[in-house]
Amino acid sequence: MSATTGTGDERIPLKPDLSNWDPEHDETWDKALAWRTLWITTYTMILAFATWYLVSAIAPRLNDIGYSLSDQELYWLVALPGLAGGLIRLIFMFLPPLLGTRTLVALAAMLLLIPLLGWTFVVRDPTIPFWFLMLLSFSAGVGGGSFSGLMASTSYFFPKRLSGTALGLQAGIGNFGIGIVQFLVPWVVGFGLLGTAALTPQSQTDGTLVWLHNGGLVMVPWVLLAAIAAIVFLRRVPVKANFRQQMNIFGLKHTWIMSALYLMSFGAFSGLAAQTGLIIGHVYGDFDNAPNPLAWAWIGPLLGAGIRAACGPLCDKWGGAKFTLVGGLGMTAGTVITLFFLSPSSVTEFWGFLTGMMVIFFFSGFANAGTFKQMPMIFTKVQAGGTIGWTASIGSFGPFLVGMALSVMSPTTFFIICAVWCGFCSWLAWWYYARPGAEKPS
Repeated sequence: MSATTGTGDERIPLKPDLSNWDPEHDETWDKALAWRTLWITTYTMILAFATWYLVSAIAPRLNDIGYSLSDQELYWLVALPGLAGGLIRLIFMFLPPLLGTRTLVALAAMLLLIPLLGWTFVVRDPTIPFWFLMLLSFSAGVGGGSFSGLMASTSYFFPKRLSGTALGLQAGIGNFGIGIVQFLVPWVVGFGLLGTAALTPQSQTDGTLVWLHNGGLVMVPWVLLAAIAAIVFLRRVPVKANFRQQMNIFGLKHTWIMSALYLMSFGAFSGLAAQTGLIIGHVYGDFDNAPNPLAWAWIGPLLGAGIRAACGPLCDKWGGAKFTLVGGLGMTAGTVITLFFLSPSSVTEFWGFLTGMMVIFFFSGFANAGTFKQMPMIFTKVQAGGTIGWTASIGSFGPFLVGMALSVMSPTTFFIICAVWCGFCSWLAWWYYARPGAEKPS
């Protein structure tokens, strides 16, 4: 059946094969299909981000069940999904016009089963060598990698006037997967899931039992549901471009500027989301009554994700550049605040540290929403899809870059560098996009 919009004699049918699809004109845009696509891909993205950060929730507990991993090895395990996510995004960014939305979303969901099932069984055997754990951590990067494909694909379904709302909601709600897995894993590992009693729990060093395999296993049925929903309910819109046609974005100056801005916003958000628990343990772990990293690590990611989703519609109203600028300035302030609490003399200073981190996460939501509103306004439809995919790839290296930085330098040095970078990117946002007379007001 062909969908139609419009009124009276101006009513133009949208062809069954969607060959005349054009969301900029109501007559050739199927609003219901667009929003259905958004919600299914967003649901898939929640699971993808949860899978991407599964290692950050499991790794801190591996030594409790028989592994003997050093702090540096743990940093590597948590950082590697970030490296993989960035590299895999460089592949996924080209797939939307090649595969189409239905195939892309279903494929993205099914690939999540590799790390989910892998970690389900690996935690049951502490004799597994470190190189295999590294390989499995790398496979979790497919959860972050699919973001470039899912976001770029969704951008084809909505007109520019709704791009901030659509992409803000999808990315913001999708980012909830980070906080969800970090909150969910400490809970579900405390008991045997229904139907999995045959999988015996692991014994911790203190003699208590833990069902750490539940961390990956609990998401498997929901991933299968995502793949089925994509196959049954999604369609492909006629946005096609070969590999060579998509490469022209790299000759555009604003591709690189937006890449820097997204590395600031999502790079810091994703990197600190992965490493906050380890930072808490490293900086405050030697005090009596030290804070439990797993009890606090999930709050910032959920806060940043919620702000990103909430800011999407506001970016449509006031423009994305303003939100990117405010976000950058706020993140700069947050890193400076955090700096004062990285060499504590008392565990009570943890509350100052936590405040600074929450400021960073809060304002990252502004900048993340702003950048994804800007790109559909700055570039053409195909260019915007490619640029969204590319900048998302660059931003997703955040967990790896932050993890590697913290493995070779002190948290204080890292946050000084982060403050300088956020300040520089704030200037870029103001000069090129937000100031009166800017080159590309967006």
